[in-house]
Amino acid sequence: MLGINAVMFLVIATGAFYGNSTALLADSLDNLGDALTYGLSLYAVSRGAVVKAKVALFKGALIFLAACAVAAQIAYKLVVPSVPLFEVMGLFSLLGLAANSLCLYLLWRHRHDDVNMSSVWECSRNDIASNLSVFVAAGVVWLTGSGWADILVAIGLVWLLLRSAMRVISSAMAELRAAA
Repeated sequence: MLGINAVMFLVIATGAFYGNSTALLADSLDNLGDALTYGLSLYAVSRGAVVKAKVALFKGALIFLAACAVAAQIAYKLVVPSVPLFEVMGLFSLLGLAANSLCLYLLWRHRHDDVNMSSVWECSRNDIASNLSVFVAAGVVWLTGSGWADILVAIGLVWLLLRSAMRVISSAMAELRAAA
């Protein structure tokens, strides 16, 4: 899953910049965060509860930073509006959906193992929502010829990322308090 997300970050980021899509950029940053998350999860999997909680806390911070990066891109798009390429948005969102569906399938049985694995599950579930949202936005951009759907979906993804970050951080903090 680490490899899948690292490759998908590069693929979707390329599509985001080529297609001028903020929603795809949010999707790609989510994949980057997941690749880093999976790498850290591999480190933490055989460690104690405190290490797992600290890794989950770091993952929550990464998700929060991704949300901030997308929010900055949204602000830029509001000042310098543009219409993204809907074909690129649609194609890359479907590629991401296929890759993230595979990851979610692989994680299904481990989603309640511990705070570390539940945070990994949270990230993968967010990816599916991101991919579907970008695909819908691509359709709206195609229908309207406007970039507003891209911005609105990106705002929704920022909200999703912030919510996820807070959930992961809260779980990690509770785990740290319990271990102390």
